Amino acid sequence: MLKGSRPAVLRKIQPISVHGQVSWDVFFSDPDDPDGPLQMARVGPEAVERDLEPGDRVTLQYLLGSVTNVTRDTSLK
Repeated sequence: MLKGSRPAVLRKIQPISVHGQVSWDVFFSDPDDPDGPLQMARVGPEAVERDLEPGDRVTLQYLLGSVTNVTRDTSLK
């Protein structure tokens, strides 16, 4: 996907420090196949909405095939 968004289910989120630079490893799965394979994206802390927890439905924003933003999916309300 060059640019766009897609829904996902957050499975795990964990901070990681590489040479002092903090990033987040975001593990997610397809909402239509919750038992399917996990996928992972590494993003900066500014790109992840606060207070996300495993099991939350999220929207992933993509640019040039990479996740650039993770937000809570509010379309279900």
